[in-house]
Amino acid sequence: QVQLVQSGGGSVHPGGSLRLSCSVSRLPYVNNCLAWFRQNPGKERAWVASLTTAPSTTTYADFVKGRFTVSMDDDKNTLFLEMTDVGAEDGGTYICAYRGGDCPLDTRYFTSWGQGTQVTVSP
Repeated sequence: QVQLVQSGGGSVHPGGSLRLSCSVSRLPYVNNCLAWFRQNPGKERAWVASLTTAPSTTTYADFVKGRFTVSMDDDKNTLFLEMTDVGAEDGGTYICAYRGGDCPLDTRYFTSWGQGTQVTVSP
């Protein structure tokens, strides 16, 4: 089992920036999928961005393209989400997730989830 521990949430002004972190206990395979999701009460969980380790790829939801960046520190096994130009719609609980191999098309097939971290966008 892969354990994910998150940090870096907080409050940010509209147009501001914030970096979220997700520490990964281990990466069991050559290729691993790591992803960020956003959850808000009464709304469906939204996929934000994904990263694979080998081959190295990144993929983004349309609503964050050009504003958010997902990256990985391979030496520290830490996933990052750099959020810039945030808007009110970007607020919510951000959760990182893991699956061995390629990223799944169905989010139900992610095998590990972080505890979540709150991002609040307020003027």
